[in-house]
Amino acid sequence: MTFHQFLLILRARYKIIISILLFTVISTLVVNLLLPRQYSASTAVVIDVKSPDPVAGMVLPGLATPGYMATQVDIINSDRVAQRVVTRLRMDENPTVREQWMESTNGKGEIKVWLADLLKKELYVRPSRESNVINIEFSGIDPDFAAAVANAFAQAYIDVNLELKVEPARQYAVWFEDQTKALRDKLEKSQQALSAYQQKSGIIATEERLDYEVAKLNELSTQLTIIQAQTSDSSSKRKSAENPDTLAEVVQNPLITSLKSDIARLEAKLQESSVNLGGNHPQTKRAQSELASLRNKLASETRHIHSSIGTSYQVGKQKEKELLEAMEIQKKRVLELNRQRDQVSVLKRDVEAAQRSFEGVSQRSALTRLESLAVQTNISALNPASIPTEHSRPRILRNVLISIFLGTILGVGIALILELVNRRVRSVEDLVDAMELPVLVTISSATSPSGLRRLPGRLSRRKTSRPALGMESP
Repeated sequence: MTFHQFLLILRARYKIIISILLFTVISTLVVNLLLPRQYSASTAVVIDVKSPDPVAGMVLPGLATPGYMATQVDIINSDRVAQRVVTRLRMDENPTVREQWMESTNGKGEIKVWLADLLKKELYVRPSRESNVINIEFSGIDPDFAAAVANAFAQAYIDVNLELKVEPARQYAVWFEDQTKALRDKLEKSQQALSAYQQKSGIIATEERLDYEVAKLNELSTQLTIIQAQTSDSSSKRKSAENPDTLAEVVQNPLITSLKSDIARLEAKLQESSVNLGGNHPQTKRAQSELASLRNKLASETRHIHSSIGTSYQVGKQKEKELLEAMEIQKKRVLELNRQRDQVSVLKRDVEAAQRSFEGVSQRSALTRLESLAVQTNISALNPASIPTEHSRPRILRNVLISIFLGTILGVGIALILELVNRRVRSVEDLVDAMELPVLVTISSATSPSGLRRLPGRLSRRKTSRPALGMESP
């Protein structure tokens, strides 16, 4: 179909097109005039996602996620917020509303749910682009009611958002309170176990006492080393008993040295007296007696020194034995103290771990308790809804313009359908398409000198077996 044929069809069926257009426009105008006027009230809330939480002191990472604003829109459109609006406005207490509910549902279900569904149908929530503002719009036939519902939705959304923040915190607060009590009991038991063990073992300052006992053990070890050296020396001296005169104690003893000097002097005197006076002389006899006494005294003193060495050896061995026994006892005491210290360290670590756990949970419990008592959220009402003075629907001018466009499209479409159902010859092109024969001459209704008109060259060049005549329609 060419554009010329399309225009011919429109000219031929213009009455149908105009009729459908007028019908569409008049119907739209009548419907818009009969529809009740709807008033739209709009409010806005702003969400602060940058300020830190007043309790936690940090910016929650979830506030910066792309889906946060979409989540807030879903919360506003939720049944919980709508039912909160119903409760806030006391719509379920209105007798007229209850009658409408009974007629609509026959008393089935809950009136709050029914009213919430009705309110959500007229609610429109739109987040602003590139901002943290959410616009809440509600439409109704009563402008006062529309403004009240819009403001109620904003306030209900703030209340529900606060509840969504506080309710988990309250549950966590209860849970943390139980954990705090359990950890407090565990800490008390750990402290009691440590105190009981310290009382049982008599340990207060473990490290100081252990250092003292270790020092005492080292002192005993030093004494044992000295005694063992002395005992070894005494043992060596005892083994040289065949020649006690060579002992250092004998050689260095001043009394023995004095006695040896006296003996040497008396021996010289005795020899002189024996030569001069003879062996039977009383002086010689006295000298011999004194010399024998000094020699006996020297031998006695030597034996005494040698005996003292044996006594010293015996005493040393006994002392060594006592020191060994004392060291064994001291070692056991040090080992016991080490064991007690390890046990005390384990108990102290238990107490410290319980203390850290208790303090951590206590801090978290205090924080969640504060969060559960919060009365402020990060959402604030930006612009409260005011009572609209002009109706928002129906928009008569816009709807009429749309009806003109749609009516024109509908009329043209119906005209084309009728033309396809009942095809008419309205031009030479239609005749050529229908007959598939060349048209030699067209007779025009308009007055002309010859009354005849030669056909275009493209039609005369068609190949056919016979010619055809055509009359051009007016």
